[in-house]
Amino acid sequence: MQIERLVAKAKTFLLDLDGTVYIEGALIGDMKNTLTALRESGRRLVYLTNNSSKTKEDYIARLSALGIYEKNDAVYTSGDATIAFLKKRYAGKRVYLAGTGKVRRSFSAAGIALDEENPEVLVLTYDTEIDYEKISKTALFLKRGIPYVATHPDINCPAKEVDLPDIGSYIKLFETSTGRVPDVVVGKPHTYMGDGVKELTGQSGNELVMVGDRLYTDIAFGVNNGFSSLLVLSGETTAESYRQSAIKASAVLPSLNEIVRYL
Repeated sequence: MQIERLVAKAKTFLLDLDGTVYIEGALIGDMKNTLTALRESGRRLVYLTNNSSKTKEDYIARLSALGIYEKNDAVYTSGDATIAFLKKRYAGKRVYLAGTGKVRRSFSAAGIALDEENPEVLVLTYDTEIDYEKISKTALFLKRGIPYVATHPDINCPAKEVDLPDIGSYIKLFETSTGRVPDVVVGKPHTYMGDGVKELTGQSGNELVMVGDRLYTDIAFGVNNGFSSLLVLSGETTAESYRQSAIKASAVLPSLNEIVRYL
């Protein structure tokens, strides 16, 4: 799909954050004006992140501090999508949540019953406060055979000096220890999160454009959910790695900032 056609059909841009909008909190290029131009063209912005180490409120505060969040914008995390999934698939079940304190409180506030001793479901998030006690408990509960849900599959989290281990690395740790892999992964590139996006926006298909720097999460998410997808080469994916990949985006730009030429 040509970039002009993608933009013409788009009503909402689903924006990945790390590697797409910013890297370690530093905006990529003239991103603030780019996002303003998208809004002024009549498009809505939904910040869509797999990072489940923070809450929606954390992201709204962070994006507001950067000057890139406005009242018609929205934030939707893999944590939000997982809460919705648990309410549909495991309603009323007790959950052991491996996650940060803020994320645990957000799940509890959303009505998820958390249980440290005898859970019926285990949920693994990107826990940046993980310690050996949590690792041991997670392994114990996995060995009991209870359902195992992960918020997303990302192996690394983009950072300026070196990418940092993300939940995908934790998943490998627990696979080595327990022999188990998640029964369900909710976030990008899977359709569970896509269903949440469609409910949030009331839109589908090419009305939605997934913008991101990762092929196996962002671009595959667009493909799996029937959305348009825009790969930006400002983060993980290089032109060469894209050339060699079987996953293909609807369009490719060096960065999201280039889109202003097509509005």
